Amino acid sequence: MPGLTPKQEKFAQSVASGMTQADAYRASRDCSRQKDKTIQENACRLMADSKVQARVEELRKPIVEKAQITLESHLASLEALRDSAHKAGQHSAAVAAEVARGKASGVHVEKTANTTTLQGQVEVISRPKLSKDEWLEAHGVGNGAKKVE
Repeated sequence: MPGLTPKQEKFAQSVASGMTQADAYRASRDCSRQKDKTIQENACRLMADSKVQARVEELRKPIVEKAQITLESHLASLEALRDSAHKAGQHSAAVAAEVARGKASGVHVEKTANTTTLQGQVEVISRPKLSKDEWLEAHGVGNGAKKVE
């Protein structure tokens, strides 16, 4: 990027490669006579420079784009897994892949209900519907416990 000094460019490249700002500052110049606090402050100031920030973003952009997963690619991958599981006769794996596709695309949504007890504790309910007797037993009302109505 025009307008950066060689030291600024080295700093920007080092930050974009994953170094901390302080380590990038050390890599871009001789800091042998500086205290750590001074290095950190100078690195912070250098990173605050708009030209340096722009260069770091410019260097990171292709890396971010390459690593980014898109919904389309994710769904295609799950579809391929579903198809290969189906061909191999692994139907439960095929169903699991299809459910994952549905969740990723927003078609399949799991719903939960929140209830608040008298003590203010929140319990997330995400289990199958229980019969009255099963519910009473699960909540300690069955098995000889006194039933409160």
